[in-house]
Amino acid sequence: MTASTTLARRLDDLAETFEVLDDWEERYRHVIDLGRTLAPLDEAERTEVNRVRGCASQVWLVTEPQADGSLTFRGDSDAHIVRGLIALLLGLVSGLPAREIAAFDAKEALNRLGLSGHLSSQRTNGLSAMAERIRSDARARLRAG
Repeated sequence: MTASTTLARRLDDLAETFEVLDDWEERYRHVIDLGRTLAPLDEAERTEVNRVRGCASQVWLVTEPQADGSLTFRGDSDAHIVRGLIALLLGLVSGLPAREIAAFDAKEALNRLGLSGHLSSQRTNGLSAMAERIRSDARARLRAG
């Protein structure tokens, strides 16, 4: 299975889950539940270097390059819905090769899930900032070789 197949499958699975949920309230609860699955970051990881700029809430993202060229991510926020959005994004891309992550079209994925129409512009901007930070870290890893 290629990385793009893995990403596509992950997005398909998530989209199917969202389709099964009856209304946006249930989807919203599901996103919050996803956030509860994230392990909290240590206080030492809640630094300016790990902070994601462009988010109204406090968001931290730790990027961990792996020997095989993939990247794993850990993240946290001080807001429940944002933790869920982090979990959603990380569930799509964490563990994939940096090249695949760098090419990830987060806006298209979020549109497919129907999130764009149900999040405030502030949350949408924050989600875009998180996705861009993830892609930026992937591009940096590619440049580093």
